[in-house]
Amino acid sequence: MVKPRTEEEPAAVKSANEIAEDIAAAIAARQLPPGTKLREEALSRLYSVSRTKIRAALLTLSKDKLINIIPDRGAFVSQPTETEAREIFATRRIIEAAMAREFIAKAKPADYRMLEKHLKAERAAISGKDSKARSQLLGDFHVQLAEVAGNQVLTDILKELVARSSLITMLYQSDLDAVCSSDEHMEFLEAAKAGKVERAVKLILEHLDHVEAALHFDKSLEDSRKDLVSVLLA
Repeated sequence: MVKPRTEEEPAAVKSANEIAEDIAAAIAARQLPPGTKLREEALSRLYSVSRTKIRAALLTLSKDKLINIIPDRGAFVSQPTETEAREIFATRRIIEAAMAREFIAKAKPADYRMLEKHLKAERAAISGKDSKARSQLLGDFHVQLAEVAGNQVLTDILKELVARSSLITMLYQSDLDAVCSSDEHMEFLEAAKAGKVERAVKLILEHLDHVEAALHFDKSLEDSRKDLVSVLLA
């Protein structure tokens, strides 16, 4: 995340891709709510770069569907519709079923230790009531499975889907106990470690079903647009 700079600690100039990655990470961590306006001038000051570079970063985010660029109004963090939300979870089920099989085929003991450590971090974040860290860690679990599977294209696709899923749950999810998601991650990992491929696939699909089932599309949404600088530097 972007941190305030001091005069004694000048920040290195970032590329458009690095700026896009920063903003995408903030969206995935729920630090930028859906509907937040991303102002070019504010971003240009924050990163000490030209507005041309900021526009390139925003274009990248737009292509990834993380933001919407509206002519004569500006760029806003996406607010997905119910249809889009359903399609994203349907896509995740297709991709993650195949990803689970690849993960089990390629995972080594060190990978399981790494993921078990990740689960402990999930639990710590949940216990600490840090919703930002919790959301990031719960999503990262799926991305780490893809990274172990070793397919970079798959990993990149899943990163985008996880980020968009985070937006969806922010908009439409009720106060679902995050411990449930972490428990389901653990169940999947235990089945995978035991080589129970079909059970592991079934568990990952049921987990996604449970997350989608917790979405309430009749929930009224408040306009939460905020200036990016005030959100990131709060």
